[in-house]
Amino acid sequence: MPHFLAIDQSTSATKALLFNERLELLDREGIEHVQHYPRAGWVEHDAEEIWQNLLTVARRLLGRRPAEAESLCSLSITNQRETIVVFEKSSGKPLYPALVWQCRRGVGLCDAANAGGLGQLVEERTGLKIDAYFSASKLKWLMQNEPEIARKVRSGEALVGTIDAYLIYRLTEGRTFATDTTNASRTLLYDIALLRWDEALCELWDTPLHALPEVRDCEAKFGETTLGGILKEALPICGVMGDSQAALFAQGCYEPGSAKVTFGTGSSILLNVGSEMKRSDNGVVTTLAWTRGGIPTYAMEGIIISSAATLAWLKNQLGLFESYSEVEPMARELTGNGGVYLVPAFTGLGLPYWKADARATIVGLSSQSDRRHLVRAGIESMAYQVSEALAAMREDAGVSLSGLKADGGATKNSFLMQLVADLCRVDLSVAGMPECSPLGATMAGMLGMGLVVSPEDFSLGSAEGFTPRMLAEESDRLLGEWRSAVQQTLAPLEAKDPLYL
Repeated sequence: MPHFLAIDQSTSATKALLFNERLELLDREGIEHVQHYPRAGWVEHDAEEIWQNLLTVARRLLGRRPAEAESLCSLSITNQRETIVVFEKSSGKPLYPALVWQCRRGVGLCDAANAGGLGQLVEERTGLKIDAYFSASKLKWLMQNEPEIARKVRSGEALVGTIDAYLIYRLTEGRTFATDTTNASRTLLYDIALLRWDEALCELWDTPLHALPEVRDCEAKFGETTLGGILKEALPICGVMGDSQAALFAQGCYEPGSAKVTFGTGSSILLNVGSEMKRSDNGVVTTLAWTRGGIPTYAMEGIIISSAATLAWLKNQLGLFESYSEVEPMARELTGNGGVYLVPAFTGLGLPYWKADARATIVGLSSQSDRRHLVRAGIESMAYQVSEALAAMREDAGVSLSGLKADGGATKNSFLMQLVADLCRVDLSVAGMPECSPLGATMAGMLGMGLVVSPEDFSLGSAEGFTPRMLAEESDRLLGEWRSAVQQTLAPLEAKDPLYL
């Protein structure tokens, strides 16, 4: 029986997962990496630490699965998408910390580009908004503030890539410098209609075209690897997808109108809109869902910057609980939210507000509020954001929503899942395996290796379902109070209060 190895390089950890040909998860291994916050709003990762963690998790997993290690068919990769790495061409070693998708150091450059009237050009070609969430402004900041790195990038001594391209380069010892279309589409440098790097956009963001990787289909082969000598025989790398798109694929959202939400550090809602690009006037971005045989499938995406990261903040910064298993029981102890709302704009707000300089607030505290209200407000904030994002997407997509699927670690929280179904007023199904991203990349790899002919041939597991049961009047009330809390968050910003800024 063939087996398949997947690397899931998320924002918080490196995971290796082992699947069999029936797509059953046999084993997994993971290591968290350090989150670096050198300044307010700046977020970095040590790319060398990530590379070493990849080797470690692969060694541990395959070390206790020697029989399966002998029958590996391919290695697939899924990853945090907009994070960017500049690394040395000769060695593959990073020249600067990885600039994470959450990092806001490019806000000023984005403001200047928008003020210069470039938003329409960028959106027409990339489907995206000019925002520091995406890769290009972070890269331009680096080129402007690190002259020696800029010199090496321009001279060809250094290369630029999203996390997948960096890891592929290390895995193949520099023989393959390539990314897939889903990751390329998140940089603000890639034309998603023509499926190529755009020279004008590269000039805008001060990125030499020669420093960027070759772009391949999601199901393509990306060279071979021995995992740094762990394997005796070289293993094909096949199947590479950004994490959110890989989850959409794993959830079987192959037809227009099918949608999924992934609950991770942030959350991404993707709605399949078919083979033609569709534009939005409500802050919804358009992206590539995937490409197969050079043929694109497009999706509309709602981006939520802080999702599970909100609960991590409540745990690590405020110490309100010790284990995430405590979260749901704490929320259920209360008969209501007590009027407490947490707007988690720690590094700005995404759809539908797109306020990069917004900052988090807690609204509605009283003398009766306790830690349970804050925890419940953190959970509820995830559902409110999904509801607002999905509402904007449904308005612009022009397709009938056939339901909503969910994946990610937070789907274990049934209180949250029921609230999402109630606020969105849509049937919600939760994936049997929370980690759909590595599963989707593995499925792409199986297609690329010729082991499966069509995505419809995959047999996907059953899902837990949640049907809306909250009265419309109650969901309207909660959403109205949430929007009021958001406006209280944005009011000082809009008034340009110097104490707030």
